[in-house]
Amino acid sequence: MDLSAREFLADRARRFEAASAGEYPRQVDALASAALACLRGGGKILVFGNGGSASLAQHFAGELTGRFLKSRRPLPALSLTAETAALTAIANDFGYEKVFARQLEALARPGDLALGLTTSGKSPNVLAALEGARRTGVRTAVLTGREGGPAAKAAEIAAAVPSEDTDFIQEAHEAALHYLCHRLDAAFPEGGAK
Repeated sequence: MDLSAREFLADRARRFEAASAGEYPRQVDALASAALACLRGGGKILVFGNGGSASLAQHFAGELTGRFLKSRRPLPALSLTAETAALTAIANDFGYEKVFARQLEALARPGDLALGLTTSGKSPNVLAALEGARRTGVRTAVLTGREGGPAAKAAEIAAAVPSEDTDFIQEAHEAALHYLCHRLDAAFPEGGAK
C-alpha cells in the first residue's frame, strides 16, 4: 500500500464508517453491557489474545486497574498475556493451546467475564480458553474479525469487525476497548487513589 498519511487516514475513516453501519456497534454495546454487569456484580474481566491482541489485552486491563479519563476506583481486570512465567511454563508443560485455558481454570470464577481477542477467530488457544470458561460457568465474549470464525461460535457474545485486514481489525478492536473504557468510566463514580 503506497498511500500518503492523508490517504491512509481517509481510508481508515471510510472503513470505520462502514463498520459503524453494520452489526459491529450493536455487538460492542452488548459486550459493554456484559462488562458492566460483571463488574457491578463483583466479578473481574480476564482478557487475552496473541501478538497485537496480547498488547491490546494488556492495554485494556491497565486502563481498568489504573485509570482511563477520570480517577475512579480501580476495576478488577487481568491480562492473561502478561504473566510470562505462567505463559512459558504452561506452554512448555501442556502446549501453547492451553496457555489461556489453564490460567482461566485457576483464576476465573462464576460472575467473571473471559474476553478473548483474535483477529482471525481461529486462534486455538483463544478457542480453548472460551470453551473451557463456558464449561465452568464464566461468561464469555470475543472481539474478532472477518465472519467471526469458530471463536464467535464459542463465545456468548461476539463482536466481529467486518473486514479481512488484520491491521484494521486490530484498530477496530482498540476502538471497541476504548469505548468500553468510556462506558465504565461513566458507570463508576470518581474517587479512589490518584
